Amino acid sequence: MAAATDAHLSLIAYGDVVAGCERCALARTRTQVVFGSGSPTADLMFVGEAPGFHEDKQGVPFVGAAGKLLGKLLEGIGLTRDEVWICNVLKCRPPGNRDPLPDEIEACEPHLWRQIELIQPTLIATLGNFATKLLSGKPAGITQVHGRPQQVVLGGNAVTLYPIFHPAAALYTPRMLQVLEEDFRRIPDLLGRPAAPPPPTAPLYVPDPPVEHPVQLGLF
Repeated sequence: MAAATDAHLSLIAYGDVVAGCERCALARTRTQVVFGSGSPTADLMFVGEAPGFHEDKQGVPFVGAAGKLLGKLLEGIGLTRDEVWICNVLKCRPPGNRDPLPDEIEACEPHLWRQIELIQPTLIATLGNFATKLLSGKPAGITQVHGRPQQVVLGGNAVTLYPIFHPAAALYTPRMLQVLEEDFRRIPDLLGRPAAPPPPTAPLYVPDPPVEHPVQLGLF
């Protein structure tokens, strides 16, 4: 219990530091820093690309349509958002939801490394291209490597890296959603936990009408 409390306090303290970050030009256009949310002692960590419109307004990652799908996918394997840690490579929204720029990734990645050091997850699921390439240190895109666990050392600890598609890529593509569901079903085994119950027969996600705000393009 003491270790969990210390981890929580350390993460809160670091979040307070990052809230005032001015390492790159995104500090001038953001509404607020989107540090991350979930358990400070999570075994499973999700790393996406960057906050979108809704995340920038609310200060919480994955709260839009892709976030709702992520929640449903977690439910399908017997987990909740409170049991995992969810964050992004960038902590600030790029204007217009454009792709992150190399200098923005370089400026922000120390924050991600520190989060990994503090949380010490055993499994990191990278969502899409940017997170996968950064944390694997390899140029292979998500289409080539999704669903293939890799053993890496991050934050000074041995970690299983598990690249999967970004939920946004599956919002309106049934085939992509099926692939994402299949990759998610491997997560309990990678965590060394009992297999989750069979997925529901009803569709996990029924898309709303198209939204006004664009989604980042680096998802494949």
